[in-house]
Amino acid sequence: MAKVSVLNVVVLENPSPFHSPFRFEISFECNEALADDLEWKIIYVGSAESEEFDQILDSVLVGPIPAGRHMFVFQADAPNPSLIPESDAIGVTVVLITCTYHGQEFIREGYYANNDYPDPELRENPPPKPDFSQLQWNILASNP
Repeated sequence: MAKVSVLNVVVLENPSPFHSPFRFEISFECNEALADDLEWKIIYVGSAESEEFDQILDSVLVGPIPAGRHMFVFQADAPNPSLIPESDAIGVTVVLITCTYHGQEFIREGYYANNDYPDPELRENPPPKPDFSQLQWNILASNP
């Protein structure tokens, strides 16, 4: 049996403008006390073609952790648009939440995120270059 289990992840303020931070409420359970930190990360997948465009948006150390149920809100700044290929800026991508203990990753939950223009006119006639100030992200949180 796993020492740590994710019970629930709630995406807060979804959808949001592209430049808004990602906020996740993470509930997890420890079956036994952990003396050392868990390292949680939020990763934005900038392109399905290559990991070189992945951006670690933030990482946080949580611990030591007593046995029981725990919850925290993990917030990370939006990805840097200049590191996202223009061809991958609009459409579906992935946001990952990972957790490691002693350098060993044991949780990796991925969420589909759709970047699109909320304005129907911009959706029908998008600018030649993505306008990140007009984009919003929407995370499909029901099926990680």
